[in-house]
Order: sequence, then C-alpha cells, then structure tokens
Amino acid sequence: MGSMLRIAGIERESIVDGPGIRFVVFAQGCKHRCRGCHNPQTHSFDGGTLVDIDEIMSMICKNPLLDGLTFSGGEPFEQAKTFAELAKMAKSNNLNIITYTGYRYEEIMEGLPSKIGWEDLLRQTDILIDGKFDIKQKSMLLKFRGSKNQRAIDVEQSLKQEKIVLAEL
Repeated sequence: MGSMLRIAGIERESIVDGPGIRFVVFAQGCKHRCRGCHNPQTHSFDGGTLVDIDEIMSMICKNPLLDGLTFSGGEPFEQAKTFAELAKMAKSNNLNIITYTGYRYEEIMEGLPSKIGWEDLLRQTDILIDGKFDIKQKSMLLKFRGSKNQRAIDVEQSLKQEKIVLAEL
C-alpha cells in the first residue's frame, strides 16, 4: 500500500487544467479560502476522501492518451510530500506535472527549508500556476488561470536561473 492523499475528487480527462489531455487530482484542504473560489468545497481539511496514490497511478496508466497530470485544489502544497511522490511516479510514465497553488513562488522558496515536501513537489512540478485567485482580477481570457495576478512559471528554468521564468502555455 502506498501513501495516502486526502482528495476532493479526480477528473480523468481534462482540457481546461493545462495543455493537452490531463488527469487532474483535486487536493482536499485549503487555508487560502479565496473569495469567489472555483472549488469552495475543497477548503475543509476534514472533507474529501483518502485515496492511495498507487490507486491513482493505476487509473492514470489506463489512459495512454494523457499528456500530463495536474494537481489542483484545495491546496496541493498542504500535502506536498505525497503529491511529490505521485508526481515522481507520473514522471516515470513520461507525464508532465502542473501544480496550482495559492502560494506565490516567492513564498514557496522562503518555505523550502521548513515545510515538509515543498522542495520535492516544487522540483517535480514542470509548470507552477501560482497565486491566490483574486475575484477583482478575474478574466475568462487567460489560459489555464483564473485571475490576472496568477502566473504560469517554468519551474526548472526558474530554479536554474534563480529568477522567475514564465512558461509559455
């Protein structure tokens, strides 16, 4: 039996949570509680369902058409260690990883020394969509983002260059 994730749900095939056909895992539990949140049912840390990541991986492996795996929420960084484990498994199957987070990249970098699993999840993430949803900056014209303050960050290049490098989506 593998590690357990508390999830709000799964979308087996999505085209709205990143480029290509994506398998989406929605984390249960979020401290941000953004006004106008797309998934308010994910805020409680007590809700959702506990699922073994091996079970999630077996669902993923059944679909050869998938381009990647997206972690959404809730807040994936609240369960960073286990999401990082799942990301490693998915990457070994040639899937790319997108992680949505209410934390800004700068906050994640500051939290790396003290937050369990944050560095692992960040390093396993190809594209990080960062920042809280801001209803005042909501836009339907943005690709894979809900508000203009959110950024799509190329994590590998950002770590290599030690500055934020935006991803092209």
